[in-house]
Amino acid sequence: MASPFVDKVTIQVRAGRGGDGAVSFHREKYVAAGGPDGGDGGRGGDIVFRADDNMSTLMDFRYKRKFAAGDGQNGQGKRCSGKDGESVVLRVPRGTLLRDADSGAIMHDMSSGEDYVACRGGRGGWGNKHFATPTRQVPRFAKPGLPGEEHTILLELKLLADVGLVGFPNVGKSTLLSVVSNAHPKIANYHFTTLFPNLGVVYVDEHVSFVLADIPGIIEGASDGAGLGHDFLRHIDRCRLLIHLVDVSGSEGRDPVEDFETINAELERYSPQLASRPQLVAANKCDLLDDAGRENLNRLRAHVEGMGLRLFEISAAATTGTRELMRAAAAELQHLPPIAVYEPDYVPPAPDPGRAEDVQIKREGDTWYLEGEWLARLVASVNFSDYESRMYFDRNLRAAGIYDRMEAMGIRDGDTVSIYDIEFEYQR
Repeated sequence: MASPFVDKVTIQVRAGRGGDGAVSFHREKYVAAGGPDGGDGGRGGDIVFRADDNMSTLMDFRYKRKFAAGDGQNGQGKRCSGKDGESVVLRVPRGTLLRDADSGAIMHDMSSGEDYVACRGGRGGWGNKHFATPTRQVPRFAKPGLPGEEHTILLELKLLADVGLVGFPNVGKSTLLSVVSNAHPKIANYHFTTLFPNLGVVYVDEHVSFVLADIPGIIEGASDGAGLGHDFLRHIDRCRLLIHLVDVSGSEGRDPVEDFETINAELERYSPQLASRPQLVAANKCDLLDDAGRENLNRLRAHVEGMGLRLFEISAAATTGTRELMRAAAAELQHLPPIAVYEPDYVPPAPDPGRAEDVQIKREGDTWYLEGEWLARLVASVNFSDYESRMYFDRNLRAAGIYDRMEAMGIRDGDTVSIYDIEFEYQR
């Protein structure tokens, strides 16, 4: 039994947390003062997406929707750093779009062979070996690891095909795909035989080939959910050329001109950009034509050519005219731009800047440790090799009342102030 075709799914991903730094002191016989030797915590693992050409569906994500990378290990004594957390590699079909689930904005298009890191692991904390100074030889503290990034991502598969087959159900799209390519779609004489897109590679000549996609039949009212709706039209969004298949035999009592206009109207309602793509029109089942069918063909030809389009008479079942149609499609592709790659438009939301009032102040002997989101952002904005930048940093701390709080807690001139990766002596 074939696996269900899954082309849209929402998942939650979380990168690993960084390991904590270690508080440790060197202990060895005959070594009186070994000093601090606590190692750093390991970095958390990443969440990585990778395009896999052997996959054609998002079935792997149908039941498992949450993925978490490994946390970094804590640091150890003897200056041993913790092991980095194991990254999680999520394989998706080539052509999958990664969207932010809340805004729908595109984060990345998995059309190229490059991996994409969706969530980065948290940085490991520093061990106490980093905090030893001539005046603080026994630091009994270390830095904790930072949390990894988290995201809710909508995976949306858009097949990579050069040419898309469109038309009403049962007009012969699957039959045409089977006789011109290496694909083996299910074929039967009833509507909606094709329940999901099929891809096939058409070899026209030496070094000349293209990918052809058979899209499940569209009917009038598809945009309102009739039939299979527009669920699968996303798979021809990237197609450079459309082959519009029309049944002119009259075997189902349908009018080919009306069918042609109905499908184009549904394409327009789904995406005006898609409806404006170049089209070749294929009048199928010409081997079954009677006098009424021949009149249908002539009316369709006049209508199509009046729109500036080319019409091909074919019989997919009898393989009549199919090669000429494929050659015309290959020739048309020579003049069309390459398959569209979607540019990311996702803008990460501005993180909470925090408040100066939330800055935490801790004291260890004559060393004062300051932490907080507001403070971290201030540190990141300052170039500490520049005198004016350092003065700007000092003014911001004083204006925010940080110095007043430390003075109320008993800080004295000459005490050390430690703020993330920087340290300085306090002077009133």
